[in-house]
Amino acid sequence: MIVYGDAPRRVDPRAALDELEGALHRLQPMPPGLERHAALISALIAAGELAQGLADAEFAARGKDSASPGPDAAMALLARLAEAAWASWQSGFTSLALPPRAEIAALRAAPMPAGIETKRAEGFAYYALYPEAYALAATALPEASWRVIGLRSIGTTLAAMAAAGLGAPVPRTLRPVGHPFRREMAVEEGLAAHLIAPSPARFALVDEGPGLSGSSLGAAIGFLQDRGVAPGRIHLIPGHGGDPGPEADPRIRDLWSRVARHPASFEDLLLHAERPEHRLEGWAAALLGPGEAPLRDISGGAWRSGPEGGWPPVHPFMERRKFLHRARGGTWLLKFAGLGAEGEAAAAWDRALHDAGFTPPVAGFLHGFLVERWVEGRPLDPAATDRAALVAHLGRYLGFRARTMPAAPESGATVEALWEMARANAREGLGEAAALGMERWKPLLPRLGAAIRRVHTDNRLHAWEWLVLPGGGLLKTDAVDHAASHDLIGCQDIAWDVAGAAAEFRLSAGERAALCGRVAQESGRAVDEELLAFLTPCYLAFQLGYYSMAAGAWGGNAGEAARARAAVARYAEALGRVLQQS
Repeated sequence: MIVYGDAPRRVDPRAALDELEGALHRLQPMPPGLERHAALISALIAAGELAQGLADAEFAARGKDSASPGPDAAMALLARLAEAAWASWQSGFTSLALPPRAEIAALRAAPMPAGIETKRAEGFAYYALYPEAYALAATALPEASWRVIGLRSIGTTLAAMAAAGLGAPVPRTLRPVGHPFRREMAVEEGLAAHLIAPSPARFALVDEGPGLSGSSLGAAIGFLQDRGVAPGRIHLIPGHGGDPGPEADPRIRDLWSRVARHPASFEDLLLHAERPEHRLEGWAAALLGPGEAPLRDISGGAWRSGPEGGWPPVHPFMERRKFLHRARGGTWLLKFAGLGAEGEAAAAWDRALHDAGFTPPVAGFLHGFLVERWVEGRPLDPAATDRAALVAHLGRYLGFRARTMPAAPESGATVEALWEMARANAREGLGEAAALGMERWKPLLPRLGAAIRRVHTDNRLHAWEWLVLPGGGLLKTDAVDHAASHDLIGCQDIAWDVAGAAAEFRLSAGERAALCGRVAQESGRAVDEELLAFLTPCYLAFQLGYYSMAAGAWGGNAGEAARARAAVARYAEALGRVLQQS
């Protein structure tokens, strides 16, 4: 099933450097505190993306990783920023280094291509992977002479933070290549020799994960061992303490078993830190008042309440970190929305949606965590509500998004990618005969692509995402980050959300027409009927894939897997019906 997506962004590296330098200068007058530290981490992430993009451009030109002035200068700049970020954290957010002018000048003087491709670091954007956790994990490593190697993409920034925690020299980065479950390293011999000799006492390999196979870090371990580095000299700093997933082959598991691991820990960094200014609970108390009870973790579906028989299905790997903070007689939701620019944008959209009356009040943004009031209400039951009023509210909501939340042309999957996904998921879920129902759309894709006007779509219009307030009004929860989630879809035309609303609320033809009319009235632009007809099977096929993967992700949890399989059956039936009409 096709569910995940990772679209690169094309940027001008010199323009990116100018933006980074501007961000660093804007930091200087900011008062000490968490907000300034978060802005520094935002700059660190931007510098990491720049370094990753330059290194990957060089890799693409040569076919291997190699030493090169531009990427080397970018890593030197990133290392200085990592040192500043770690000093800021250790000082309780009182320390701020001066901008690294010499490193900026050196990078500006280095040769750079006209354009590079940068990749969104999923851990920073979706999975509450904090760079500071890698520096903290590195401090537990034994004293030695260290060579730090990060695995691109996100390992670029993480390696810089690990090196800062170790007090090690500027790290190197490598790009694992090949099949996702059988990664290999492609390193020019000169760089390989430089990495090994003069021989440091120990190597620290840094990346997120392990994921389904653990093959990226496995390939790096193998690269060192093939050049004579004993397993006892190799240390891993991964994103968690678990083993490689079910796709790991025996050789990879053996490689992992022979080396020491020092996982970066969200809990150690933000939940169990000794100093209150480092704890998420302390950040919430500073904004909302002292907690009346310990933070309550409601991640992984723990936000659901009531009898389990009525719980909606969830995908455990796609759930954001969420906590409840009780203070001054109220309850507040702290939800991870992304570090840096990703989270800041989500907070801005959430404020706009609340001001328009669609979402809960927003209290603030705390270094990755969006803070909203936790509103008590009953889940929406589409069968027991005024259907005309529901359609009208949906129309106002989607029309507002269409009118006020524009998105960049490259911020979502193309119609070609959606078509490929729908055909593949239909084939796997329903069989080849059903998948042929997507064929009629193939010659129409150019016109459909031209019709798209991208906005920050909701992408999550399921009934359980809505609350009915005591007065009968509706409130949308979880409204700002699904168009920036770790999946294929991204920002789409508002017709995607119309298709989603029609599927989730089982709208009749008349209700769907009324919804389109209300969206057009609110947004000033008609919903393209042909585009809507195309996006309807695409939406259903995506949901089919999403919940199929959710069912597999739950492993031995029979109850959760059954909930996901029930959703699979529901979307499969709806998709089959639509494709039969094609």
